[in-house]
Amino acid sequence: MPDIDALTDLARRMPKAEIHLHLEGTLEPEMLLELSRRNGVPVRFASAEEVREAYRFTGLQSFLDLYYEGTAVLQTAADFHDLTAAYLHRAAQDGVRHVEPFFDPQAHTQRGVTFDDVVGGIVSALREGERDLGISWRLIMCFLRDLSTTDAIQTLGDALPYRDVITAVGLDSAEIGNPPEKFEGVFDLARSEGFQTVSHAGEEGDAENVRQTLDVLHVSRIDHGIAAMTDPELVARLVRDRIPLTVCPLSNVRLGGVASVAEHPLLEMLDAGIVASINSDDPAYFGGYIADNFRAAIEELGLTRGHLQTLARNSFEASFLPAGEIDARMAEVDAFFALE
Repeated sequence: MPDIDALTDLARRMPKAEIHLHLEGTLEPEMLLELSRRNGVPVRFASAEEVREAYRFTGLQSFLDLYYEGTAVLQTAADFHDLTAAYLHRAAQDGVRHVEPFFDPQAHTQRGVTFDDVVGGIVSALREGERDLGISWRLIMCFLRDLSTTDAIQTLGDALPYRDVITAVGLDSAEIGNPPEKFEGVFDLARSEGFQTVSHAGEEGDAENVRQTLDVLHVSRIDHGIAAMTDPELVARLVRDRIPLTVCPLSNVRLGGVASVAEHPLLEMLDAGIVASINSDDPAYFGGYIADNFRAAIEELGLTRGHLQTLARNSFEASFLPAGEIDARMAEVDAFFALE
């Protein structure tokens, strides 16, 4: 019988990247209440336990409603710094060596928070994390797909002065009813301005939505993508073109994408040769950070030592690090496993 605790410890200690993580989704109940008091923003919860009691989601939209309610307490650059710093210290405990977090500026600027405060607070913490924790980073700005393309273009314009710290743009929020075609022009413009591109797809939507995301938005990786596994031709394309899928098992269960981690298609992805990685998505809301996601996959999917090494290598291959650094990080993974 495999030693689940030993494999979980190995997964926690191995060098890896986390490339599907929403900073706003790391807002733990205790910090939510602390920032509520600090900024004088009232919330409907009297305790952290009450906040956690609200984590009974019926799907993506019910989660998003609570998620955006929580973001209201984020008001200043210091708030975004503290949020990011708390995540980085937690990630360091889980062996994360490189992060590519998402942030949703539209969720904040529409409340009157300045773009500069959002980015400034996040980047100051990322720089501290690189200096003090040895965690490298690339930052990804997401457009909210349920808002207008006009708003997205304005947000892209706000981001142009920050191209030295924002590597890529992405697309998140409600997938149903907001097809890739809606953002084709925005993504074309973003690429012309030098941004890399990614997008959530195949979480709520079907395999065709993943295909259209690739064809229309020309993204270099797909966030989630679990629905792609129902389409053999699409799977073959993902394998052939080395298009990564950033997988979040606990999130997919909590939002009803799969009934349980045991039914998650992660093993099918790995067996097919897809560049799949394990990530935590919105860990404060979905029951765990990256090591917790690994443990669930080890327990319910039977991940082996070999799977762990592949997942760690994939996490760096899928990153936006320079090619030479990716090779060095993958060699570091191999060296780690050779000594274990």
